[in-house]
Amino acid sequence: MNERTFRLLEYAEIQNRVAGRALSEEAAQAIREEQPRVCAEEAEGLKARVSAILGLMNRGEGEPREPLPAILPILPKLSVEGACLEIEEAYALGIFAERAERLKSWLSKIPGGLPGGTLSGLPDCSALADRVFRLLDREGKLRDLPEFRAIRRRIANLREGLEAAVGRYTGSEEGRRMLQSPLPSQRDGRLVLAVKANFRGRIRGIVHEVSATGQTIFVEPEEVVERNNGILIEQRALDAEIRRALRDLTGDIAVRREDLAALRRGIVELEALRARARYSLETNGAFATAGPSVVLREARHPLLGAAVPIDLVMAPEVRTVIVTGPNTGGKTVALKTLGLLALMNQSGLALPAAEGTSLPVFDGVYADIGDEQSLSQSLSTFSGHMVNIAAIAASATARSLALLDELGSGTDPEEGSAIAMAILDHLIEKGARLVVTTHHGILKNYGYTREGVENASMEFDARTLSPTFRILMGIPGESRALDIAGRNGLPPEIVEKARSYLADERADVSALIRGLRDKHRELDSGRGLVRAEELRLREERRKADLRDLRLRQKEAELKERGLGQLGGFLSESRKTLENLVRELREAEITREKTLKVKEFFAGLEQAAGAFKAELEEEQAEIAAIRRGIAETSASGCAGGSPDGAAGRPQSDAPSRNPPPDLAPGAEVLAGENRGRILRPDRKRPGAWIVQIGSLKLSMSAAELVPVPPGPARSYAASLDLVAAEARPELSLRGMRLDEALEALRRQIDAALMAGLREFAVIHGTGEGVLQKGVHDYLRGENTVADFRFSRPELGGFGRTEVTLK
Repeated sequence: MNERTFRLLEYAEIQNRVAGRALSEEAAQAIREEQPRVCAEEAEGLKARVSAILGLMNRGEGEPREPLPAILPILPKLSVEGACLEIEEAYALGIFAERAERLKSWLSKIPGGLPGGTLSGLPDCSALADRVFRLLDREGKLRDLPEFRAIRRRIANLREGLEAAVGRYTGSEEGRRMLQSPLPSQRDGRLVLAVKANFRGRIRGIVHEVSATGQTIFVEPEEVVERNNGILIEQRALDAEIRRALRDLTGDIAVRREDLAALRRGIVELEALRARARYSLETNGAFATAGPSVVLREARHPLLGAAVPIDLVMAPEVRTVIVTGPNTGGKTVALKTLGLLALMNQSGLALPAAEGTSLPVFDGVYADIGDEQSLSQSLSTFSGHMVNIAAIAASATARSLALLDELGSGTDPEEGSAIAMAILDHLIEKGARLVVTTHHGILKNYGYTREGVENASMEFDARTLSPTFRILMGIPGESRALDIAGRNGLPPEIVEKARSYLADERADVSALIRGLRDKHRELDSGRGLVRAEELRLREERRKADLRDLRLRQKEAELKERGLGQLGGFLSESRKTLENLVRELREAEITREKTLKVKEFFAGLEQAAGAFKAELEEEQAEIAAIRRGIAETSASGCAGGSPDGAAGRPQSDAPSRNPPPDLAPGAEVLAGENRGRILRPDRKRPGAWIVQIGSLKLSMSAAELVPVPPGPARSYAASLDLVAAEARPELSLRGMRLDEALEALRRQIDAALMAGLREFAVIHGTGEGVLQKGVHDYLRGENTVADFRFSRPELGGFGRTEVTLK
């Protein structure tokens, strides 16, 4: 990192904007002086802390927005023995300690605590604030304590006597005639009268001053002298008492000076984090994930009000991107956007970009952008560029990012191209990441032939002859200098003449570039269709799984309800039977009693038949639902095609295979398990012997669902999978981010269906990619009520506990 790069990328403006959100001048100054982190662990830790505070802001937990006074200049005074703080200094320390505790209390609401342990190590100085405000009120004034009250009362009495004495001169007609002004004056803190010079002998007293004209003499009358002396003595006594109280307060504070210094350091750091979070909140940014690729999604330059979002992708194996295209097409803005966002990322800030943006942590960001001409140093434009590029070539490493604008320009095009390729060779051998802009055609060929180098271009709308500011990866661009020159007023005959010079030499290359651009658009369109179809199929599969799960729950509810009804029925029947048996034992058997027994058994048989019919009707309903799900899913699985026509009926084939009849050898779903029919059950008409695993069971036709022919898919397995995901602890270790988020989504769906309101997600720490991805997903999931890191003994930052609504 160097100051020149910061100046070219206008990083100081970002620092000033962040510092403007700080409520402490010391924190604002720290933000302006801080450098972007070059250690990946430090950069990710900083982002994790800012992200946690941003999450707290989004939850609206009553953030205290109170300015924090600067106390650093006051602290050295506490180390001096016998020192005495001024009232303003003591007030600043009390306000700082009190507001620091409120800030700590607010930050303690972060679920799982603030990452990094910054908060837990800060001392508690609330007692110090209490001590200050026992002497001072909330406005910073001395309280009316008993030790001050008596002295102030004596001073008030003396002032009343003084005013009465002066009133004898100013209240009478004769006295006013001798005075230049009826109002008394102050000289050296003493009350005096402005006496006319020709009446000086009429009022005896001490002369303090004579006016410049000699017409007015300021006299302290003899009867006023003693009262003035009394007031002065009492005021000195009051000042001494105040100094004693302040000295005692200073001594009490000095005992805690080390704690106060530690609190100041921690609070300044926390306030700097809060300022970053506030800036990220107000700019509606997204934190970049860490990874080996450079990925910008809808990235905007933060200092341009109406910047066009750009996308840029550099896979790990691509170390250099050569951007070509028209003048004013946005190449330089794209360079500055990438460089500035890299610095912001390593400063713990959310970026003005969409989710999915990913950036490595660079040990240096270097830029050569703009005109380097310097008359004072006798440097031409080309020489200025070479001086800067030489410094970059010497400093860059395999973890560096270099941004080179118009590489090889300012000199002979042939020699400039040769120098540009040699510079690229040198930096590529070092392993640095490079993004280069140029108008040299030979560098476009270099981008095709050099391993690890990729061409890109700024799109140009040939219809409107204007740039779209969109980056097209994989194909070079045309400078379109003639079109732009004509649009800016160059006479048409000159433009046409220029075209005639270029017609023979560049026709083939231009046609090739246009063909590549058209192919690129076709590929983008095809990818969009495939992505949309993939999302549709995934959603259909999820809905089918949820329907299966609801069906399983319905079966469980019906069984539970049936068992309850059966239990009640048996209980009532047992009571009735017991009463009949008791009557038979206690008396003689009569025809009436015999008929009553027969009626009981007839009623029992009739009730059992009705219950059986109701159960069979519900089983038939469930079987019909299962059959519909099986047929729908079979048609969905058979209809996919790579051209985006998945799931649509074809005119020359049936949309699904019809389910077979129940017969020996047929595959069926029996409850939640898949099995095969062996033979009819001779003991139970209408029933079948079904083999499920190693078991052979007798089951009625209503309990069996035929499995359609075609691609086999076990819906019981799907049910088992969904149910198995609803577990109290979900491990995502070893998964890619997209796999982990898919597993987390299925876990949430299954947990909601199973009534599981709390579970844990194990994502590990590692580079923090899974941790951030999981937290971002949970933050945007409406069904999640809260999530937090586990306690250290349960996994700490590597484990997140989730609570559903």
